[in-house]
Amino acid sequence: MPEAKILIVDDEPDIREQISRWFPKEEYLLDEATTGEEALEKVKQVDFSVILLDLKLPQMDGLSVLKQLRKDYPDTCVIILTAYGDAESTKKALQAGAFDFFDKPIKYRLLVPRIESAIERFNLTREKNYQTEEEQQKFSLEKIIGTSSKMAAMLERIQKVATTEAPVLILGESGTGKELIAKVIHYNSPRHNKTLMIADCSTITPSLIESELFGHEKGAFTGAIKRKKGKFERAHEGTLFIDEIGELDHPLQMKLLRFLQEGTLERVGGEEVIKVNARVLAATAVDLKKAIEAEKFRRDLYYRLNVVAIEIPPLRERKEDIPLLVDHFIKIYSRKNLKPIRSISKEAMRLLVNYDFRGNVRELENIIHRAVVLTDGEEIQPEVIGFDLLTAQQTGTTKYFDLSLKEFNDACERDYILYQLNKNNWHISHTAAAIGIDRSNLTLKMKKYGITNHR
Repeated sequence: MPEAKILIVDDEPDIREQISRWFPKEEYLLDEATTGEEALEKVKQVDFSVILLDLKLPQMDGLSVLKQLRKDYPDTCVIILTAYGDAESTKKALQAGAFDFFDKPIKYRLLVPRIESAIERFNLTREKNYQTEEEQQKFSLEKIIGTSSKMAAMLERIQKVATTEAPVLILGESGTGKELIAKVIHYNSPRHNKTLMIADCSTITPSLIESELFGHEKGAFTGAIKRKKGKFERAHEGTLFIDEIGELDHPLQMKLLRFLQEGTLERVGGEEVIKVNARVLAATAVDLKKAIEAEKFRRDLYYRLNVVAIEIPPLRERKEDIPLLVDHFIKIYSRKNLKPIRSISKEAMRLLVNYDFRGNVRELENIIHRAVVLTDGEEIQPEVIGFDLLTAQQTGTTKYFDLSLKEFNDACERDYILYQLNKNNWHISHTAAAIGIDRSNLTLKMKKYGITNHR
């Protein structure tokens, strides 16, 4: 898909054709307009990165078009083209907000680099515009859900480190929310109104990771048809979050170490040393100390990254936070799915609190999302939680070991009955036969444990 959209506004067909030849259709989406009025109509339909605008147009002149574009589409870069250039025209165009100004006949070697610069500025502007006040509120410390002692300690540490420039290593199992914590650190830092770039090393093709992070020069490798800035450069004055940093090979680890030490980098295939001011946050689910012992991760890089470590506790170690998270996810997915769900039954909540979430918060979110979709009324019931799956995965855990012996026996029997009821599709007679008791005895036990048939 083309990464940039360019509109050529000129009443001379030869000029439009000449410029169009300079930009391959595989990389650019090009459109044309012959009048200012036509151009203004087209920008209502397409989000153009750059507009090449002739100053001398029939009817509505280019300067009037420029003023209207700057008013309605301030992110779009406008480059003025004219055969009647003079100092006064240049001054008026630049004062009105033109990105640049070129006299005809147009030279490829001058225009194309400026268009590429305009595209880069457009992309950076858009990235920064995503960081609105609403986003900053979304990632405020108060929005982190959890009142457990471990979460309180983690939030206190985040508050201390966010206002500094120190690199941070975020540690936690898969699904604990490492990217969320990185965003909280960024949006509560002095760099909050600058760019936050995210690079997930586990999702980038290994051969492209270096280019994604450090950029490349034109011709650096097959397919590098133009110069590209990497995520480090694009995060200049902002923050770069590198997720799953344990995926980097040794040469890239060395290159990252150099950046952390000197604040400089070189693009792939380039010799220019580029100075970049970007704060680095890194995360991993891998035990980096073991990786160091196995000679898969550099010890010196580990200490450079691990100036401050933030350890996210797994969900099974902060079970008192589960009801808060459940309520949060119910509100989100009820709204998204237009469902009138207001609560979760005590029985369903007990199943969740007793479950050891190996997938952490992400797994809980997925369970609640599914439960919301499958629930018809206003309250989530046990049968839509997928209890048979939870019970099968729970076998062998110590979830009951803090109970008294009587509580232990009752909890085991109750969970066993719930498992069998779900397995037998809540058919009372079939369930009673499966567990070797009569129907009336099973009914009494269900009443004792507050198990209701919600079929």
